[in-house]
Amino acid sequence: MTSVFIINGFLDSGKTDFINYTITQPYFQDRKATLLIVCEEGEKEYDPKVLERTRTFMEVIEDEDDFNARNLMEFEKKYRPGRIIIEFNGMWLLKDHKLPWNWKIEQQITMINGATFESYFTNMKSLLAEQIRGSELIIMNRCDGLEEKIASYKRNIKALNQQADLIFENKNGEMNVTLEEDLPYDLTKDPIVLDDTGYGVWYLDALDNMDRYKGRTIEYTAMVLHPPQFPKGYFVPGRMAMTCCAEDIAFLGYACKYDKEDELKNKQYLKIKAKVNIEYFEDYGKEGPVLEALSIEPCGKPKEEVISFT
Repeated sequence: MTSVFIINGFLDSGKTDFINYTITQPYFQDRKATLLIVCEEGEKEYDPKVLERTRTFMEVIEDEDDFNARNLMEFEKKYRPGRIIIEFNGMWLLKDHKLPWNWKIEQQITMINGATFESYFTNMKSLLAEQIRGSELIIMNRCDGLEEKIASYKRNIKALNQQADLIFENKNGEMNVTLEEDLPYDLTKDPIVLDDTGYGVWYLDALDNMDRYKGRTIEYTAMVLHPPQFPKGYFVPGRMAMTCCAEDIAFLGYACKYDKEDELKNKQYLKIKAKVNIEYFEDYGKEGPVLEALSIEPCGKPKEEVISFT
């Protein structure tokens, strides 16, 4: 199988700079060549000397119809590369294209220009969402002067892809985006009371800052879900959430230990007070927030059954 790295992003998002940097790094070098397929040419260009020095061969595809398995296979036969980098066109949908059968996507990376993120997220959300959902790494650069908006941008991105590593950069490099003051609930309170907005923010923040909530007590309105693969004594008290648009409604919640979980009905609403523990849970495949129910009271449906992250 041939390893493929896909670099997503709109024009002026920093894709070319990122690829230029990557191909010169020692960890990316071996005896075999690199094939670089460029589907979108911006203002920045690739230096022929750098391509030659790094044994990188570049092919340009301008027409979307030409990005097909037959043409891509011809490139592979021509250069016999050890790896392939695709600088993908931000206006194309990767799901609409098939790669050759022997091409294995090792990693997808999305580059985002922080200065234009708000505009793209508002006007081209579906395209941007597709880029974000399929990526293991998301890098938002040019964040200078955007410090007050970073927390909101982070929540928007994490709502679309909870597992991806997310990096914010300014002219000085990677930024620290731990912003407790922007949380819509009071961390000094016990318990921490979450309203609809607070639940969505807490759900995402708990993924990145588990130590912030370890041992703390939270209280919120939840819907009951009994995943069939869960062990006895566990359920999920979560909420339905719209992460992008009406077609992207999903149930979001963490596992909760409760010795009377079999008395709870799927989709019933309840007021829950729970302690947040950080431990390994098989369904996560790693350590994560696992709740321990302290008290549960049935309640009526909330005014808004579907919460929103945006």
